[in-house]
Amino acid sequence: MSLPRATTGSTASCLQIEQLAAGIRKADALIVGAGAGLSTAAGFTYSGSRFYRHFADFYQKYGFTDMYAGGFYPYATPEEYWAYWSRYILINRYGQPPGRVYSDLLALVRGKDYFVLTTNVDHCFQKAGFDKQRLFYTQGDYGLWQCQKPCHYKTYDNGQTVRQMVARQRDMRVPTELIPRCPVCGGLMTMNLRVDGCFVEDVGWHAAAGRYRDFLHRHQNGAVLYLELGVGGNTPGIIKYPFWQFTARQPRSTYVSVNTEKQKVPHQLQDRALCIQGDIDPILKQVKNCLEAGE
Repeated sequence: MSLPRATTGSTASCLQIEQLAAGIRKADALIVGAGAGLSTAAGFTYSGSRFYRHFADFYQKYGFTDMYAGGFYPYATPEEYWAYWSRYILINRYGQPPGRVYSDLLALVRGKDYFVLTTNVDHCFQKAGFDKQRLFYTQGDYGLWQCQKPCHYKTYDNGQTVRQMVARQRDMRVPTELIPRCPVCGGLMTMNLRVDGCFVEDVGWHAAAGRYRDFLHRHQNGAVLYLELGVGGNTPGIIKYPFWQFTARQPRSTYVSVNTEKQKVPHQLQDRALCIQGDIDPILKQVKNCLEAGE
């Protein structure tokens, strides 16, 4: 399986759409690497009007201007900390549906042997109907808590308590009795997000990592399409660089990047790579339409 030389453009051309659709048709397996840009395309923006709509009171009191900054703010009390985080979790994990871009992506992989590797923590893939056994969330999940220390390596679903926190918070504080405590040591709980060396890789995390390794091994000699969507420069060692390495080692594989920013690939991959610059949502929609037209 091969693609024309790596190309970029300010918007996806019809030729690029057709090339990506053809690559999906020909591939024995499809590995999707999803970064923050994919969820941004689905409307999960963390600044601007969406931030002010949900966090105007926090902006007025604390001064931060986006959700990421609010997540790292040094709140004086756990009651304030969880008032912010419960609202954040409800909005980004339990509230907003994943949107068309995820359903279009699901249509692209339907009928293919696929796997998804993602640094996103918003649970959109599972909410959109992707097979849980084909997903590896490397960086955690907004829907999970862990011991802050951590004293043990287990995670806990937070949906019920988060909803109570949001419903009962007043003046940007939650009731003290709702502050989550570790059931083992009694200490504070925190988000199961990879922000430092205390991130808990639980049984589910290791099981997903094992399934991903098995998938890679099973298709190491096959015609694999590595489809990178919205991956930025913050953590290239998780998706981008490994995808380059896999493609270089597997002569029948190809690499495709779809991103709003201009992307580059190593020279040795340019005859088996396609870099499409543009908005992910309409691009995947066009690829889906192209595949359906060719059925």
